[in-house]
Formats: sequence, structure tokens, C-alpha cells
Amino acid sequence: MQVSAYLKLSIAVALATIALKTGAWWLTDSVSLLSDAMESLVNLAGAMFALTMVTLAQQPPDADHPYGHHKAEYFSGGFEGVLILVAALAIIWAAANRFLHPQPLDALGWGIALSVISSAMNGALAFAMLRKARAFRSMALEADARHLYTDVWTSVGVIVGLVGVQLTGWLWLDPALAIAVAVNIALEGSRLIWAAADGLMDSALEPAERAQIDTTLNEFAHQTIRFDHLVTRKAGQRRFVDLHMHMPSDWSLGRAAAVRGAVEQALMSAVPGLRASIQLLPLDVEAHIDDGRDLS
Repeated sequence: MQVSAYLKLSIAVALATIALKTGAWWLTDSVSLLSDAMESLVNLAGAMFALTMVTLAQQPPDADHPYGHHKAEYFSGGFEGVLILVAALAIIWAAANRFLHPQPLDALGWGIALSVISSAMNGALAFAMLRKARAFRSMALEADARHLYTDVWTSVGVIVGLVGVQLTGWLWLDPALAIAVAVNIALEGSRLIWAAADGLMDSALEPAERAQIDTTLNEFAHQTIRFDHLVTRKAGQRRFVDLHMHMPSDWSLGRAAAVRGAVEQALMSAVPGLRASIQLLPLDVEAHIDDGRDLS
């Protein structure tokens, strides 16, 4: 299955869990179950936006975006993080009102059963999505999967709390648990926003990918060829590396270009999704980059 297929499945599961959790809240009048249902609404909105951004990210480069649209996925993660924070504030507001006006809970057995079913659905989907996100290096899919995992742990906490209310009769446990749920999902939302912002700032490749690049270059480096000024960045699923390759000045242009082509092909084979850009320089010439005057 492709990334978009998983996101479509996430939308379908979000609709199902909204129905289950809303039913659980309607039967019990539990504010913690209401908070759980509200988070599923955020899941739905996030999955729909993620699908839109993934579709945009897959568009080929054009005149206005010659490097492609891969960074669109980061907007998905940031948007989902903001939605989570808004949901957390709404949950805290509802829970505070319930603290002031406690109400008895009804049909807790049915409410707990519906919550368990929806949690199992979210947990299975989140596990599959996170594995696929790592394989495809999709920020949008990873954000949606981590949000689903947060939803699962939220539901587990709600279920435990409702069992506590049923056993003790302490009605204050219900709003207290709702606030704890809100704090938990707010932390997850903050992490998603930070990850999206970090991606938009052209962060370097992960250490494992950088190690693959270094290993590949070492296979070509010798007394007549050396590499320097290597920089990397990532944009969604795409990876980029720029570097200088120094070689003897008496080499013909054809010979130098052939070696450069071999190095670029080896790099792109070593790191899937990588685009390599190599500037040729003589051995006795040093390039000057990152001059502070360029920023003035």
C-alpha cells in the first residue's frame, strides 16, 4: 500500500471511531469520553489534510517549484499539531465545567466496551502506518500514526479512569482524567509542530544516511581525487547532498565528467531518494563558501 492509501484508511477508521466514541459519550455522559471523541474528530481533520498534502508533495517539479513539492508534508504535521492543541484546550474547558457541576455517569459498561473497540482499531492502524512511514520517510504519515498512538493511550487512560469511577463512585475522577488526557495530547501536538518546523528549516540527513554517503565517497577517494564542503538536507521524502570533488587539473573534461557521473550514481544508489550535486574543481583550487558578507 502507498502512503495515500494508508491515509484514506485512516480517514475511514476515524469516521468509525467517531461514531463509536460519540455513542459511548451519549450513553454515559462522561466528559472524559467526550474528550476522547473530540480527539477522534482531530484525527479525521488531520488525516484529510495529510492526504491533501501528500497528494501535493507527489506532484512533479514545475517552473515555480523546480525542486519539487516535497516539503508540503511538513505542513501536514504542523497543521495536525495545531489541531491537537486546540482539542486539548477544548477538553480542559469542558472538564473544568464538570468539576464545578459533577454529574452521575450511566451505562459505563457499554461506554467502556465501545471505547475498547475503537482503541483496538486505532492501535492496529497506527502500528501499520508507523512502519510504512519509516519505509517511505513520510512526515505526514508519521504524524498521523503518532497522533493515533496518542489517541490509543488517551483511550486507555479514559477506560482505567471510568473503571475507577465505577468502583469508587468518585465523580471527580472523570474530569480529572479528561484534563490529564488534554495535557498528554497537548505535548504530542507540540512535538509534531516542532518536527514540522525543523523539517522546513532544511535539517541535515540522519546520521545513518550521512554514514552511507561517507562510505560511498571513501570508495572513490584516493591521491588524485578528494571531496570536501559536503552539505546535506532533506525535504519530505527527498534527500539532497552537495559537495566539491577535486581532481587533477590535467584531466580532460570528459574524463572528469565520467567520474563525477559514477560518484553521483553510486550515492543515489546507496541512499534511496537522494539527489546529488557535485561541483568539479582542480586539486590545487579551494572554494570559499559561507562568506558572512553574503548575508549582509
